[in-house]
Amino acid sequence: MTKPGADYTWFEDDFPDIAEAYCFTLVRGLPPAELTSRLEGRPEAPLQGIAAVVDAAFAQYDLAEGKRQLVAMATVGEWTLLIEPNGYLGVTEEQALPASAGTSWISHFSNINALGTFLWAEDQVLRLCFDPTLPDQRWGTTPDALLDGMRRTGFHLGEEDPEPDLSPQAAFALAEHVTGVAITPALLQDTTFTCATVRIR
Repeated sequence: MTKPGADYTWFEDDFPDIAEAYCFTLVRGLPPAELTSRLEGRPEAPLQGIAAVVDAAFAQYDLAEGKRQLVAMATVGEWTLLIEPNGYLGVTEEQALPASAGTSWISHFSNINALGTFLWAEDQVLRLCFDPTLPDQRWGTTPDALLDGMRRTGFHLGEEDPEPDLSPQAAFALAEHVTGVAITPALLQDTTFTCATVRIR
């Protein structure tokens, strides 16, 4: 059953520190070590819970003068979840597409300026990309492949200035629709994340 984006309103309420700016990526069948290698990352110490990840990400940003991004990874079923506080590597095509070789890559990004991206790649091919606030403007090799899921998760196709605008929440729901992986408060709070830093291009 496809969830509506409204089911993800807890994210902003419960995790305001990361909800301001984040990128969540799900990659099928690649363990964290392989994903780190594909992103040319450097392993770092694991961290318990998203609050520690957020603190470490901002500390890393200051330490590296914005040139390296901390990423936190966890295995969820057959997928690896990759979280970037204040990051966007997962929706950067020059990094995401090569890293998607032989697998599926679903990523969504939002920042404090209400800029966002949803990206779906398969084996280095960009299948779908769009700004969640502008769901009618889509590109990729199969831009209409997820239209049914987009409608069911709450994207307002063909409508201007929807009220309320739940496009960031709908991006979480659409990622779950595609992957079957639900992001939950317990997952964010209780997981010990494998961490790495990746050079920002």
